[in-house]
Amino acid sequence: MLDKESDRTAVKVGRTSRIQRVPRPGEGQRGAPRAPIPGGAQAARSRAQRARSSPHGAALRVLSRLLRGWADREMRAASSCRCPASWPWLLGVCCAGILLASGTAGAGPREPVPPPRDGMNVLFIVADDLRPALGCYGDSLVKSPNIDQLASRSVVFQNAYAQQAVCAPSRVSFLTGRRPDTTRLYDFHSYWRVHAGNYSTIPQYFKENGYTTMSVGKVFHPGISSNHSDDYPYSWSMPPFHPSAEKYENSKTCKGKDGELHANLVCPVDVAEVPLCTLPDIQSTEEARRLLKIMKTKNRKFFLAVGYHKPHIPLRYPQEFLKLYPLENITLAPDPRVPEELPAVAYNPWTDIRQREDVQALNVSFPYGPIPEDFQRQIRQSYFAAVSYLDTQVGRLLNALDDVGLSNNTVVLFTADHGWSLGEHGEWAKYSNFDVATRVPLMFYVPGKTSSFARPGERVFPYLDPFTHVSDSVAAGKVKKMVELVSLFSTLAELAGLWVPPVCPEPSFHVALCTQGPSIVQHFNSNEEEEDYDTDYDHDYDIEGDHEEPIAFSQYPRPADTPQWDSDKPELKDIKIMGYSMRTVDYRYTVWVGFNPSNFSANLQDVHAGELYMVGSDPNEDHNIYNSSLHGNLVKKFLRFLRR
Repeated sequence: MLDKESDRTAVKVGRTSRIQRVPRPGEGQRGAPRAPIPGGAQAARSRAQRARSSPHGAALRVLSRLLRGWADREMRAASSCRCPASWPWLLGVCCAGILLASGTAGAGPREPVPPPRDGMNVLFIVADDLRPALGCYGDSLVKSPNIDQLASRSVVFQNAYAQQAVCAPSRVSFLTGRRPDTTRLYDFHSYWRVHAGNYSTIPQYFKENGYTTMSVGKVFHPGISSNHSDDYPYSWSMPPFHPSAEKYENSKTCKGKDGELHANLVCPVDVAEVPLCTLPDIQSTEEARRLLKIMKTKNRKFFLAVGYHKPHIPLRYPQEFLKLYPLENITLAPDPRVPEELPAVAYNPWTDIRQREDVQALNVSFPYGPIPEDFQRQIRQSYFAAVSYLDTQVGRLLNALDDVGLSNNTVVLFTADHGWSLGEHGEWAKYSNFDVATRVPLMFYVPGKTSSFARPGERVFPYLDPFTHVSDSVAAGKVKKMVELVSLFSTLAELAGLWVPPVCPEPSFHVALCTQGPSIVQHFNSNEEEEDYDTDYDHDYDIEGDHEEPIAFSQYPRPADTPQWDSDKPELKDIKIMGYSMRTVDYRYTVWVGFNPSNFSANLQDVHAGELYMVGSDPNEDHNIYNSSLHGNLVKKFLRFLRR
């Protein structure tokens, strides 16, 4: 039962607080802004006409059109209700949510157990600050046998991107299926239901369709961006669980060389000596396993989201994981220096790690550093150790699906909110538009689709010890196509057999249920070899006859053209520039344009800087050729993408 006051929520705006009413789920929009999206159709066309004589006018016209939502183009031909009828276990009337069990995906003597008649459960696992530093993504150093095992039973997207490389904006974006320009959250200090629109979330949608929805650990970013409640009761059937050890994450629990405790960046610990004798992710795994047992016992259809803290800083993990990564085996980033062609506005000065005691002791100059090479190796060593620690928690969680007999009827999604720089371009942390900050792991395990149903008694996810297991798992299916986290909403809805929410109109501030990312289920059977695109930029293109090129879109705000102390996490009122970035299989193109935070408008005619990296020959994005003659061919590429 909900409290009578559950429709009153504490909302902070800036440094003030007040009580505002947020509509209950299903009530519709109240009080949300109805103004068109800044830089909307009419304004964008006007700006584009004025820019025709500019050398970059064509590219800016494309950017303007993309900002107005290319999702409409990608989903135009798609039905608002799609049933993956080719799946052996999904037939019938999807719009009504009717699922009929049939057939098997196994062969020979196997006796697979089909899913229940009312559809699949969902286990949504999200890591914090995890770049694709995993064995299943080709990293030969990192030991991640349990996540690799999951990948071997999943479809793995090789090129998945977050929409903004910072926690709260990214999580609100993919949990609502809206881009940051629609959630109007670029920092940590507003709640989308009040300041943008009363948008439904993924768990809210599943809850409204009969699922028990549960949150464990860090799913929404805590604080005002999720209304100090992780969006409860709208998104969740019960109050979200936060581990009690979480409050010690930033405390002085890291033993230094002096024998004293410090608040360090690099923080291997003896778990028996830390407060409560445990760590947050260990507690989250235990709680998630407990909930799985309850759901099995009560035979409830569920959506369980588990958010792990690692490898977010501080790099605090059980010290035994250091043994997996001898320091002599740790190399520097392949490009540890700041590129000469990098615009100053694009650089993030990693102010959060500068605040850690061990980094402060290095007296690193602001903004470019660099960090001494021996300490760079220690950071990278601890990041990889934290990833392996995370892998053990994911392994124990997945093993619980086998323990309670839910592996055959639970879709598992594994991803991260964004990546993390490990010294590339002389940068650390996230806070940029580079691949190392925006690219994330993304995989879906779908019983009977990506893997055969298990026979009775067969374990799908046996726990694998990273200290003894040699991982030889290969992903069940690898997809190169560029995809975005904003597509998770529609994808999970389709996988569960629910009605797929429609593409958002423009503007969509008044629309509670729609998404700005198309379902990517259609790519589950993609042939990797068929997804290679022409990477030759030295000839003219057949613009009319060429195929469409998928694009992933990210953005990042800045307070100034040069690095400031708040460049990594500027508050909304201080944002002066927005960097809009487009990533294709062949290149990354970024423009930094003027931004007005008072009306959330980007001025595409006010270009502060640009970046263009041809990732085929420059995979680390080190050589910015924005001002070269090749830029003209890029414009053709954009026009070809849009002209259908």
